[in-house]
Amino acid sequence: MTQADNTGTDTPPAATNRPAAAELVLDGMGVARGIAIGIVHRHDSEAVTVLEYRIATGRVEPEKIRFAEAAEKAGRQVAQLQAKAETLDGSAAEELGYLLDAYQQMLRGSRLIRGVQRRIEADRINAEAAVQHEIDQIARGFEAMEDSYLSARVADIRDLGRRLIRNLTGRPYRPFQVLPRNAVILAEDLTPADTALLDPKQVAGLATVLGGAESHTAIMARSLGLPAVLGVAGLLKEVRSGDVAIVDGREGRVILNPARATLETYRRKRADFLRGRRALSRLRDVPAVTRDGARIALQANIELPSEVDSVLSAGAEGIGLLRSEFLFMNRDDIPGEDEQFAVLKELVERMGGRPVTIRTLDVGGDKLARSLGIHPGPNPSLGLRAVRLSLARPELLDAQLAAILRASALGPIRILVPMVATVEEMVAVRDAMGRAVKSLKRRHLAMADPLPPLGVMIEVPGAALGADALAWHADFFSIGTNDLTQYTLAIDRADETVAHLYNPLHPAVLRLIQFSAEAALRARIPVGICGEMAGDPRFASLLLGLGIRELSMSATNIPVVKQRIRTMDLVAATRRARVIMDQSDSARISQLLDSFNEGEG
Repeated sequence: MTQADNTGTDTPPAATNRPAAAELVLDGMGVARGIAIGIVHRHDSEAVTVLEYRIATGRVEPEKIRFAEAAEKAGRQVAQLQAKAETLDGSAAEELGYLLDAYQQMLRGSRLIRGVQRRIEADRINAEAAVQHEIDQIARGFEAMEDSYLSARVADIRDLGRRLIRNLTGRPYRPFQVLPRNAVILAEDLTPADTALLDPKQVAGLATVLGGAESHTAIMARSLGLPAVLGVAGLLKEVRSGDVAIVDGREGRVILNPARATLETYRRKRADFLRGRRALSRLRDVPAVTRDGARIALQANIELPSEVDSVLSAGAEGIGLLRSEFLFMNRDDIPGEDEQFAVLKELVERMGGRPVTIRTLDVGGDKLARSLGIHPGPNPSLGLRAVRLSLARPELLDAQLAAILRASALGPIRILVPMVATVEEMVAVRDAMGRAVKSLKRRHLAMADPLPPLGVMIEVPGAALGADALAWHADFFSIGTNDLTQYTLAIDRADETVAHLYNPLHPAVLRLIQFSAEAALRARIPVGICGEMAGDPRFASLLLGLGIRELSMSATNIPVVKQRIRTMDLVAATRRARVIMDQSDSARISQLLDSFNEGEG
């Protein structure tokens, strides 16, 4: 049972020794569904004040030893967090595991450690000040890169710096030792180490001032089953620990000190949500078929092989998107063909004949792999990444394609190429696939016959507008609506200051989806959606009405999307999609879609 199943049943009133505060409603970004009703625990980031002083020449070596001992202690503390992370379920354990591995790497001879030692020796300053200076310099360098992923890494680096300084000063850090029952955590931000300390049996939900839908906090909240709202401006201005709070992770709303009527309304909503979720669990083995008999394939997106169990338990028909970056992350070397094959072999076998779509390497933008020695340019998302990187480093692509082809002998596989913008890129990838086939034949290694389908991931406007030409060089299309929306509207969806402008119902975005779907239908190749739109039941009728018949999403969203599909008439959805595509106003589009969903009218 997740925390969402056992909270909000007997919420006590706010403290009675102070005047009752008025109800305050704040809006943000709902990143994890569910409703939490509980008592506020305000988590204020610990401000570490560092005194700087000069040390005598004879104190330099002892000071360096003192710092080394603090770093060693930090390593032991992170190891304890890693042990705790292993007790979590599924993707929560993996997400925290990778982040804490990165912390351990930074504590072992990294630029941070070397820089602090150098400052102690060259500047003859105390270790605490040396840590603060080095952290500030590294953070400034990351922030100058203007990349959302790197901005998140700045928070990780500062968190590790605070840990080192606490160890040097002997200050204990126990942020969640004493929590009220059904605690609602409110904070400016939560670090991965903070999140590792959350106990879903105590915590009902959370909300933060910072963060976006793809931040670590959002990922962890979804994995732990905690309702969460991020990017809530003004969240901490009036709130106090002990206040009553409601977190509505679906609507993206936080209500502080709710009135009695509001509490009753949300208790009913929460009860309805839990009843609905229990009912959805019964749909696991039921096919996704519309009322008029159209069969829709529902598959799962996964980051890591460990998520296969959740894919199977959700009733997914296969894996519609396996992000292969996990093979390359948090390591100092590059995995060879045999190592990649061994991992893919186990995954394909565990899927038991269900199809697996493997996306080739997509690093270089918001995902950096240390082993590749990538140095992002001024705008990494538009630089050497995804298929561009694979073609620039053919040894990477050749090894990956060979490993995938070998795994195809063990079960149905499709190969998906990310960030394609031109026909020439697909021709080059097919040539690389031909080289891999010849290599495997020379070595007498098995592969599927016929070869796995090779598909294009439509996620840049140029690919959507040129979809007719690409369709002749692809065996299938998979539309990545996250990046397609981001690049079309020039909005960083991880930046809370503009995330509210991120709108997949913008007419331009919908037209690009329509162009891609119609090009695939004309070329008689399959077309699916693998972005966030696929996992939102609100969009299901529109996507199906545009001709999409494959949807791939987070495994946890499959039941609710399946339920929507089974209540839908596809002919009516197609008619409504045609009406929507004649509109030029997002608000009108939203109204038409919602009225159809409410009444199938």
